[in-house]
Amino acid sequence: MRLAMVAGEASGDLLAGLMMQGLRRRWPELQAVGIGGPKMAAQGFEAWWPHDKLAVRGYVEVLRHYREISGIRDALAQRILQERPAGFIGVDAPDFNLGLEARLKAAGIKTVHFVCPSIWAWRGGRARKMAASCDHVLCLFPFEPELLQAQGVSASYVGHPLADAIPLVPPRAASRRALGLADEDRVLAILPGSRRSEIAAIAPVFLLAAALLHRERPGLRFVLPVAPGLHELLQPLLAAHAPGVPVRLLDGQSHAALAACDATLIASGTATLEAALFKRPMVIGYRMHPLSWQIMKRLRYQPWVGLPNILCREFVVPELIQGDCQPTALAAATLAWLDDPAGCERLSARFVDLHHLLRQDTATRATDAIAQVLQA
Repeated sequence: MRLAMVAGEASGDLLAGLMMQGLRRRWPELQAVGIGGPKMAAQGFEAWWPHDKLAVRGYVEVLRHYREISGIRDALAQRILQERPAGFIGVDAPDFNLGLEARLKAAGIKTVHFVCPSIWAWRGGRARKMAASCDHVLCLFPFEPELLQAQGVSASYVGHPLADAIPLVPPRAASRRALGLADEDRVLAILPGSRRSEIAAIAPVFLLAAALLHRERPGLRFVLPVAPGLHELLQPLLAAHAPGVPVRLLDGQSHAALAACDATLIASGTATLEAALFKRPMVIGYRMHPLSWQIMKRLRYQPWVGLPNILCREFVVPELIQGDCQPTALAAATLAWLDDPAGCERLSARFVDLHHLLRQDTATRATDAIAQVLQA
């Protein structure tokens, strides 16, 4: 079995790596090639281009890299069409993958898209275009297949692989020992994103908030997981915006940080769902280029940005986006969680229910669906 795959950033690499465990159980001699990252490589994936080439978010930011990204997509399509694998799986990255999938499907290659684009949040018209791109869509959330099927797109709910990978009861004590933290320490995890553009826009304001929190609560400990290759970007930001603040930079280890912390200050994205699955109170913050934000704000359909709020259909955690993402507001919202143990318990109960809803043995479900598409 030979499959082509594309995962365009750290979150897609994580999802694809978990899904590949199921693919390997079905096809032990699986060969998977295309664009991916280290989680996929650990499952034997052969990356023709690294996944971080596509890790760009926002209209203005994408325009700056358009020529390079377009060139990669054309070269990738030509190579896949020459090799004619059994099928193609696009993992998230819809702006890159859907166009590629349409070209491959038109040439007779079976195409599966893993992760329904957020048509329920913004750009709903994209659902109609997906019928020409995807033979099947694997959906992470239970309400998505019905929306796609109404537009003539074959789809199935497979749950979220992170809900399978993350234990129902977070290993708080073990994670604290692994990170050298005491049981009685008060710990804040800071997760400012995994893309360079996110780090540049979000890390400074998060670190300024950490400095305010340090002055207010000198005993508070800070851990900041750093994605591979981003240490050199974060070190000067830490020195400039939080000098003297005990922020410990970790090599990856985001799951250990989330399991160990009392609360997290976190950038909007897949990491917020991970925090919810670890049952942690959070403050969601996000900033992007002002023009990109103006475009997205006009196109969105609902008031929530963070996945925990979207899935719970209410503001169960605070969101401070764009102009509201200020150090004093971030620090105040974080302190509100640290001073409200009863509220944290109520939130944890909501997140336990969410965890059960999303825990569906995704790798097996996804592999079964992919096998049916390939055999059709």
